[in-house]
Amino acid sequence: MSGLTTHVLDLTHGQPAKNVKIELYYLQSGKSTLLKSVATNEDGRLDSPLLLENEMKIGTYEIIFHVGDYFHSKSIDIPSPAFLETVPVRFGIANLESHYHVPLLISPWGYQVYRGS
Repeated sequence: MSGLTTHVLDLTHGQPAKNVKIELYYLQSGKSTLLKSVATNEDGRLDSPLLLENEMKIGTYEIIFHVGDYFHSKSIDIPSPAFLETVPVRFGIANLESHYHVPLLISPWGYQVYRGS
């Protein structure tokens, strides 16, 4: 199975991060093209992949996670603007037969991202 998926985990509250806005861009020749704008579900995941197998193409992509809006909606004291308003993750897809999973672990003060399975 190939395609592109993601999920977001809230490390501050120890739970999936629901209703995080996510934008996916394709980058080419100094230009970025918005491919999709979605939000995470109750499980911190998307209801469908960011890209299906037949939608993937080799190249550079960027996912922008709007974590500032998410943390402002929680009952914790964070400044405005938040330390992290958005988390941009730029990555390459080189193999169309592979599955690419880009999980994000977040707190108001930091994040971790990696290529998952």
